[in-house]
Amino acid sequence: MATPVTPDEANEAIRLFMQERAGRPLWAEEQERYEKLLAEWSAAVHAMAPA
Repeated sequence: MATPVTPDEANEAIRLFMQERAGRPLWAEEQERYEKLLAEWSAAVHAMAPA
């Protein structure tokens, strides 16, 4: 993702992504996208953490 996001925005993106695929396993390319979304969420959480 080119622009920084908040943890809440990243979490919402993950929730919507998974909701669209509910009830079935992720395909390989979807798994890659899911992992990228998780990395974006993690980066957003760490960016918000106090130094």
